[in-house]
Amino acid sequence: MEEREALEQMRRGQPVLAGSPGHQAMHGLAQEALKLTAELNNDYHPPEEVRELFSQIIGKPVDDSFSMFPPFHTDCGKNITVGKNVFINACCCFQDQGGISIEDGALIGHGVVLATINHGFPPDGRGDNYPAPIVIGRNVWIGSHATILPGVTIGDGAIVAAGAVVNRDVPPNVIAGGVPAKVIKSVTEAVPPQRKIS
Repeated sequence: MEEREALEQMRRGQPVLAGSPGHQAMHGLAQEALKLTAELNNDYHPPEEVRELFSQIIGKPVDDSFSMFPPFHTDCGKNITVGKNVFINACCCFQDQGGISIEDGALIGHGVVLATINHGFPPDGRGDNYPAPIVIGRNVWIGSHATILPGVTIGDGAIVAAGAVVNRDVPPNVIAGGVPAKVIKSVTEAVPPQRKIS
């Protein structure tokens, strides 16, 4: 199976069974991603080189407004799309086989995990993979070390608190936190941090 066909299979949410041609294609994609992320992570690169390397990892160009602080890790890469004015902080891990879409203006904190794959529950099917997409809406802020699980959509303007584990959709313009994450309050109810301009 070609890598492109395997990517489409995963985007459609079709299972990828252990040992299947699709599974072998996943391993090929992982090797390419590991090579490119090693290049990104193991030396200093100015912002334009970071954008170029990230574009190679995801297989499509990113906007000049995109920025990232490496290191960054992925075991696929080719099912990631990012909008304009997106910032990804250091030490994030994107398991994107099922598809990750990050819309305009999103801020992704340190050490965030976006995981789009589940394994089979029965022990004899544990090597099987079940993909489901993650969608990060416009102007979302995901706090440090949050984990977003397969099939979750984070609504526009929402905030995910640091350390949260998100296993269901988050509505727009709310703050969600905890394990598992629950809606805490609306963004408009939150007390904003004090701004001091010197």
